[in-house]
Amino acid sequence: MVNGRSTPHLLEYTKTVCAVFYQVVMAKNEDRWGSDLQLLRNLERQNSRDRDNDLLTQVRTQTQQADLALLHGADNLRQALLLRFLTPVGELAPLGHPSYGSRLFELIGELNSDTNRNRAKLFVLQALAAEPRVKTVRSVLVSQDLRDRTCMNIHISLTPVDSDTLLNLVFPFFLERGITP
Repeated sequence: MVNGRSTPHLLEYTKTVCAVFYQVVMAKNEDRWGSDLQLLRNLERQNSRDRDNDLLTQVRTQTQQADLALLHGADNLRQALLLRFLTPVGELAPLGHPSYGSRLFELIGELNSDTNRNRAKLFVLQALAAEPRVKTVRSVLVSQDLRDRTCMNIHISLTPVDSDTLLNLVFPFFLERGITP
């Protein structure tokens, strides 16, 4: 007995406090990664920004009314990274963000060669280094898509800030007119 409570009650109390603490820490991690409007349809294999078609809606379960779709936590971080990759560096300069984006667009029209796949890896690493929600990059692998010679598949594994859980995504990048030598 401790402080008038039997030991089994203290054990249950401790388990409850630990569970609540874990939920608060996880919620803070998810909050740190943010919330935003959902702009991309496919967070697993997005390949374009779908300009002029970028606000998604969802139906509220309580009211059955349509509303703008939101992303939270890891999905928001995935979308933020994909948008950074899909935005040419300098495109947002008029809005005060001259270094936002990536240099991947420089590869459009180029051959899908080892050299250009290495350049794509470099450009992705540069973009990831500029993202404040990324703690460490575990790997970036760039390979030629076996079904489409003008496509590079960029596989990314990283650890977000305040997390030990890996975040993985695949980003197909199309060279359009490029071909494999």
